[in-house]
Amino acid sequence: MTPAFDVTGDGPAVLLLHSTVCDRRMWDPQVAALAAAGHRVVRLDLVGHGDTPVPTGRFDEAEAAVKLLDELGVTETALVGSSGGGRLALEIAARRPDRVTALALLCTALRGHETSPELDAFDEREEALLEAGDVAGAVDLNVDLWVGPEADDATRERVRVMQRHAFDVQLAAEDVAYEPVRTEPDLSAITAPTLLVTGAHDLPDFREIAVHLAGVLPKARHVELDWAGHLPSLERPDEVNALLLEFLAV
Repeated sequence: MTPAFDVTGDGPAVLLLHSTVCDRRMWDPQVAALAAAGHRVVRLDLVGHGDTPVPTGRFDEAEAAVKLLDELGVTETALVGSSGGGRLALEIAARRPDRVTALALLCTALRGHETSPELDAFDEREEALLEAGDVAGAVDLNVDLWVGPEADDATRERVRVMQRHAFDVQLAAEDVAYEPVRTEPDLSAITAPTLLVTGAHDLPDFREIAVHLAGVLPKARHVELDWAGHLPSLERPDEVNALLLEFLAV
């Protein structure tokens, strides 16, 4: 299965991997800026998000992303990943370091990270709401936690629409026998220069992950945004665009 995707612009490639609270539409504020700066921007929907369905059987999402790049004739790319998309970006960069020119991780997750009590409590509450059939309540829970305090109502509504759609797709596929292939990345294999961005209003997990990665990845830089929650590229897109463009221009 090929994930749903779109391509904008020409030049050095940038693959955008969205947060699992959202879908590829979260990158709308970045696509035009990156394309205008001379990049070929590829963005895809992760499994069960946007226009990518939940597949039947074993499915390797990292390998599917690399195959998509092959189909597009992209031999090298920068990766920009948000949260769960950052986790996938790390997996791709570890498996195929020869294909990754740069790695920008916004509030990234990391497979193998020991979750905080705050994140555990959120997961339990979300699961309880979904089991009770309160999908709207689960959406509200996500918006309240993941969108930073300085985001406007329009941004919150965008996240609400994307999260609701993801729940609808995933709940409709509850009986699908999906077996995701998930591997903990060998961080020592990653060679790309890395930008790590975190938000001061996010859960502590994501700063801990960034600090850890900054200590083990080569040529890594960690930037904490004092105004940001978990989705800074949506909360203040102009500021994040400037950070990304500066990093990708090096």
